Amino acid sequence: MAKIITVPFGWLLSFLYDLTNNYGVALIIFAALVQIILLPISAKSKKSTMKMSRLQPKIQKIQEKYADDKQKQNEAIQQLQKEEGATMGCGGCLWSLVPLLILIPLLQIIRQPIVYLLGETTENAALIVNYIKSVAPDLFSGNAYYDEVVAAQLIPQFTDQLQLIPGLNPETLQGVNFSFLNLNLGSQPQFNIFKWTVWDWSHIGLFLIPVISAGQQVLSMFLSQKHNNSVITDEKGLEDKETAKKSQSNQSGKVMMWMMPIMSLWIGFTVPAGLSIYWFVGGVLRMVEDIFLTKHYRKIYDAEDAERLKKHLEEEAIEAEKERLRAEKRAANPEGITENTSKKKLQKKQQQAEEAAKAAAKREYDAKHGIVTEEEPEKKTLSGIADRPYCKGRAYDPNRYGSATTEE
Repeated sequence: MAKIITVPFGWLLSFLYDLTNNYGVALIIFAALVQIILLPISAKSKKSTMKMSRLQPKIQKIQEKYADDKQKQNEAIQQLQKEEGATMGCGGCLWSLVPLLILIPLLQIIRQPIVYLLGETTENAALIVNYIKSVAPDLFSGNAYYDEVVAAQLIPQFTDQLQLIPGLNPETLQGVNFSFLNLNLGSQPQFNIFKWTVWDWSHIGLFLIPVISAGQQVLSMFLSQKHNNSVITDEKGLEDKETAKKSQSNQSGKVMMWMMPIMSLWIGFTVPAGLSIYWFVGGVLRMVEDIFLTKHYRKIYDAEDAERLKKHLEEEAIEAEKERLRAEKRAANPEGITENTSKKKLQKKQQQAEEAAKAAAKREYDAKHGIVTEEEPEKKTLSGIADRPYCKGRAYDPNRYGSATTEE
């Protein structure tokens, strides 16, 4: 599986080295091209991460609702992610680890420059390393893993002897020049720069490469986390900083922000400096790429937030108008006395008004024409309440069983 990466990438690095005749420049261009190749993966990772951040308010509500039942909590979160089309679990983090997975095969390319840059067979590369190591063992470090890197630099010094190797490419005798900005990118950075005997640019520069690379990664992770948190909004569509602080992605992001740079720093002091150059350049490009990807996906989320905010403001305006009308009613009727406005009551009142008007007109007519009429005795309601004549029942008769004061 490693050859799927090492063979084409090794050919690409070899082509760039032959084109530029500078190992450092070739690595920089190589890192840029690799990042372009990984752009679809980076975009998928960014989209997944931002979408997961977007769901944090809903996820926190689920966690609060099923705080005592982890199984239901996980099932509800998975269902939410499925409905929203978000990557399950830590999908965004897994995609972000792809560059690190490519870094491992790339290490093989860097530690075998005779095979991948000079195009020699592994057998001839082993013969070259064994011969140079036999005649100049002091030039090699105790780590045999990078013997080919050391031997690739020393090939021009042993041209007469190495050209006797059968099938050796004449161009291989030129070796590999790892010099870049007066630094040997084939050497490993060391912690001994604080010794006065090695207080020079060749040692200080190598020391700074992995340190700057790790620092760049801290900055990159910080900015990425800040961008991801900015898409976490509440129901109104406004940025929800409190939810962002409590979110699980924010907590895991803080761990990654320090874990990845520390890992990079450790790797930087155990491998040739060329790998840290590649990692640093790739990190800078990923940081710039992250900014543009964030702006791209933010347009979609900003439109959603604007719609949610517009809807919220409309609802607030409607509620404010309702409250204004309620305030007017309260001001007009401070004691809160309400009139029964049922249909039957209104019909009855209207009927009573019509009967009263007819009776008044009749009395007026009789008076003008001298007609004397006996007034009908006023009917008393059983309940004593004119508006509720039957509130004690239609058949209510207080004397039905005799007077309440009658003695037996």
